Amino acid sequence: MKDTIRLDKYLTEMGEGTRSQIKEMARKGRISVNGVTEKKSERKISPSSDTVAVDGRNVSYVEYEYYMLHKPQGVVSATEDRLHETVVELITDRKRDDLFPVGRLDIDTEGLLLLTNDGDLTHRLLSPKKHVDKVYYAKIEGMLPEDVKDRMAEGLVLSDGTETLPADLEVVHRGDSGELSEIRLTIHEGKFHQVKRMFETLGCHVVYLKRLSMGMLVLDEALKPGEYRPLTHEELELLKKTNQE
Repeated sequence: MKDTIRLDKYLTEMGEGTRSQIKEMARKGRISVNGVTEKKSERKISPSSDTVAVDGRNVSYVEYEYYMLHKPQGVVSATEDRLHETVVELITDRKRDDLFPVGRLDIDTEGLLLLTNDGDLTHRLLSPKKHVDKVYYAKIEGMLPEDVKDRMAEGLVLSDGTETLPADLEVVHRGDSGELSEIRLTIHEGKFHQVKRMFETLGCHVVYLKRLSMGMLVLDEALKPGEYRPLTHEELELLKKTNQE
């Protein structure tokens, strides 16, 4: 945790208002530090030892937050959007005001999504050099080629010429004519619409897609679409190990 931080930055990061709003709140005597009214919002304080309150309500400082979200369909993986609800808006009891999703899932895709404000961890997880595994479950329309597992394992060339890394496919259920197939696919990268485009290359169509895991972080089966919870200490440690591999 930071040794010292400006009072206005502390409160802004905790979602109490903008810097100018915090300054005005301090001027009106609404902010206290260690029980004493503080009217200088630029004052340096210690997040670990000082107690800050707004209107008598303690505001504790959290440097980083990590949430596991079961992203539902119809919600966008963004911090703000004019037309749709965002994944950040689903985290209603977040302390920080600067959370963002780690990567993205399409609006019609559901499943595991990590939200945090830890930029360093996010960069390492999303770095193309790391090849962090992502496991998906999907329902597929159209006949799967007999050699689909081998073709996935060799890597595919998408319609725009993009080459994918080899992927691991498990056919959970191979549908007959007119019946949906079910698969589990592990990819080691995260290109735009990658899973959908891979199956389009094979003449198939993804009608349902759900992400089950990212690295060593696995979606909690107890979470229904739209539900979330903070990561446990063990999950966070696993996540940090993921991008050290």
